[in-house]
Amino acid sequence: MIEKYKQRIADRLLMRKLAGKGAVLIEGPKWCGKITTARQQAKSMLDLGDSEILKQSQQMMEVSPKTLLQGETPRLIDEWQTMPSLWDSIRSEVDRRGTFSQFILTGSSVLPQADETTHSGTGRFARIKMRPMSLFESGESMGSVSLRELFDGGSFEPQPNKLDLQDMAYLTCRGGWPQATLLDGGLALDQAFDYVDAVAEHDIQRVDGVRRSPERTRLLLRSYARNIAQQVSYGTIKADMLSNDSKSLDEDTVADYVKALKRLFVIEDLEAWNPNIRSKSAIRTSDTRHFVDPSIGTAALGLGPNDLINDLNAFGLFFEDLAVRDLRVFAEALDGRLYHYRDSSGLECDTVLHRRNGTYALIEVKLGGEKLIEEGVSSLNALANTIDTTKMPNPSFRMVLTAVGQYAYQRKDGVFIVPIGCLRD
Repeated sequence: MIEKYKQRIADRLLMRKLAGKGAVLIEGPKWCGKITTARQQAKSMLDLGDSEILKQSQQMMEVSPKTLLQGETPRLIDEWQTMPSLWDSIRSEVDRRGTFSQFILTGSSVLPQADETTHSGTGRFARIKMRPMSLFESGESMGSVSLRELFDGGSFEPQPNKLDLQDMAYLTCRGGWPQATLLDGGLALDQAFDYVDAVAEHDIQRVDGVRRSPERTRLLLRSYARNIAQQVSYGTIKADMLSNDSKSLDEDTVADYVKALKRLFVIEDLEAWNPNIRSKSAIRTSDTRHFVDPSIGTAALGLGPNDLINDLNAFGLFFEDLAVRDLRVFAEALDGRLYHYRDSSGLECDTVLHRRNGTYALIEVKLGGEKLIEEGVSSLNALANTIDTTKMPNPSFRMVLTAVGQYAYQRKDGVFIVPIGCLRD
């Protein structure tokens, strides 16, 4: 085991997936800990992130592809997408061996275009999406409130929360980057700034070989940050970018940059939830804009913890981005996905955690304070009352997830009020 390794929810997922598939693909943004997590279970490794090894491997691929796959299993192949043809070789080798737990693949950009591989890997490959650490994984959340237990009908006695507003401002700007969680103060905060620099100056070119402007990439990241946790169009983002870009810019260009950043797992928008409802209001299907980690947005705007404390409206939106990150991490463990809800009447719910078994939870995200909590409870109850329970079940639970608060507790009306510093999967 690597020294100082912090257990990840992905550890459990990887163990389970390996037990039932010949190969497991772990995807996610760079620096989120994919390779470190994979190494905990891998027995040998081919590191294609090393330029010299990549060069040698490309030569070997032409002579004897199987040689690259030899080694104690599970065999880890890092940055496999630099050699897309490996995909078919691994698939064939999994078929030939006819057993599980053979390969772990890691990569910091999405699968290559379909024409670069001849088979999807269905039936041979399982997939895991990793994100930066949740507060529970990094050790800041006490984990006294379990989402899994709430889905199973459980409850809990009031639980204390140790994180205050200053803590949350710092953790929002620091992000969940594993290396940052091992550092303190300004050194930890620097990691997100370095990440944004790397994306703009290098990764945006690397993802598909298309030359893109670092300056325009930064403008897009800043616009996303200014519109975080909101349903805004590419037209709005374009107008925001044009105010700082003297060159012409169209929505197709914006869409191209967004697509590239999604392939790098930098941007991860939140899709709309479409339940069966009794209301005649039209459900709005626009995605809500989100980063894979809130620190990307704060770094893009050059913000620190004190800036968030001095602008609570902005802080609330960035905290929602943090909450979405954590809930997505937990949703993976719960075999579910995260969505948002909004309709034409203005009724909305920040997040809906919907599991594959059909159960779901309605979760509003608020900084804290009695007024904001009451607003969240009102929205939750209004949405719950519009659900057509003849066609789908009632929500398993309703929750207001807060940044601060002395305790996690359940109200008399059944709604859970939970500071994020108490939450776990």
